[in-house]
Amino acid sequence: MSTDSSASATDQRSAGHAEAPPGRRLGLALFVIASAQLMVVLDATITNIALPSIQTDLDVSASNLAWVVNAYALAFGGLLLLGGRTGDLYGQRRMFRVGIATFTVASLLGGLAQNEELLIGARILQAIGAAIAAPSALSLIATNFPEGKPRNRAMGVYAAMAGLGSTVGLLLGGVLTNYLDWRWVFFVNIPIGAAVLVGTRVLAEGERNRGRLDVPGAITGTGGPIALVYAITRGGDDGWTDGLTLGFLAAALVLLVLFVALQVRTTHPMMPLRLFKDRNRAGAYASMLSVGAGMFATFYFLTLYMQQILGYSPVKTGLAYLPFSVGMGVAAGVSSQLAARLTPRQIAGPGLAVGAAGMFWFATLEPGASYVTHLMPAMFVTAVGLGMTFVPMTLGAVSGVRDQDSGIASALLNTSQQVGGALGLAVLSTISTSAANGQLPDAADTLYRGLALKDFGLVAKAGDALTHGYTTAFVVAAVFFIGGLLITLSAINAGKQEQGESAPAAHMG
Repeated sequence: MSTDSSASATDQRSAGHAEAPPGRRLGLALFVIASAQLMVVLDATITNIALPSIQTDLDVSASNLAWVVNAYALAFGGLLLLGGRTGDLYGQRRMFRVGIATFTVASLLGGLAQNEELLIGARILQAIGAAIAAPSALSLIATNFPEGKPRNRAMGVYAAMAGLGSTVGLLLGGVLTNYLDWRWVFFVNIPIGAAVLVGTRVLAEGERNRGRLDVPGAITGTGGPIALVYAITRGGDDGWTDGLTLGFLAAALVLLVLFVALQVRTTHPMMPLRLFKDRNRAGAYASMLSVGAGMFATFYFLTLYMQQILGYSPVKTGLAYLPFSVGMGVAAGVSSQLAARLTPRQIAGPGLAVGAAGMFWFATLEPGASYVTHLMPAMFVTAVGLGMTFVPMTLGAVSGVRDQDSGIASALLNTSQQVGGALGLAVLSTISTSAANGQLPDAADTLYRGLALKDFGLVAKAGDALTHGYTTAFVVAAVFFIGGLLITLSAINAGKQEQGESAPAAHMG
């Protein structure tokens, strides 16, 4: 995306870039990074399908079951900034290896867990590994692939993995749980993680930041997002007037304000505020916040709709998401090719408009909607819109950033998406539940009661109410996408990507 002309010339002369891997090793480097990204992202959803089996096997209470998922989201979202900065300071390839090794060991522990405490602890350890590996993976693209066509193609694959991971997780989780055992949703990461670790030998190391770790910034910058994500998660479950919810919201506000104040004053900030001086980069972060808010909720409500209203099994639900995976992959590939010919706004703007149209299509769902004529095309349209959006936004987060700052720049993009997803899911869950209960009190409990009693009239009435709640949420999700569109049109004004094959990998701070 854009560059800072006042700094780029100096940085190009001074930055000591690692040489990008020559020839075919670029392909191997991309395969390694994409595999790691797919593994980390799919783990956010692969466990969802296995939750009922986990609950039965380990005798997990209903209230604690949610923490199998929430513990991962909480630690991952809160530690991303710290994980990104450690890559800048101690080496992106080194920290990438540490993150993948931690994630792989945690997956083994999760698969072997004999009680809920050990399982939740393993999920937190997985999230720590993911928070280190994810920003390092994106920054390794910036340091290994030159700007222009090579990086555009690499970002297209990376963006496709980021989108595909969620749907692949749902499909793989259903297959492994149905035909093997829930423990395999963890064990499957072990061979992948081991192969990625071996493959990291082909990756070139970027230039390290010569500063030191900003400890006060690390504490406030980690504590603030963790408090915020926890408050959002709790608010969605226990209400926004709950005492602990309000307390954590207040703590998050104080910590984040203190964090910014510290970053202004310290010599070696954990999050250099200069990253936000470029309007295109700041716009990419803000747009991704809106996209995350709409996208995470979409998977959640569609999964509930297919299983509760249409009666799909876990495997059938996973297979039903295949059009989403296809649309995402195709659009990401096309948009990576367009990045050299069109400006980011010309790609992401239509993409967000198409994504919003898909969400409005979902908002017309009815209890007896056809998969072939309604669900499948709406999934494909939404996925195409998101695939067109991810590539220019991902490029915008790291383009023109010095190697020393690429880790934290990448982490900010991931943090925007994670916090947006947590916020969107909490808000839309509240809206959906309120809309459904407004039509039929305790609609979800009524559905299960009707199924137990085989009272199909009651089941139909509850299905109508729940579907009304889901479609209301889809309308609000479309509004989130439109918000991202408005940000893109007003804030992002960069020109098209460089077309040279030998442009420096990163040259601005």
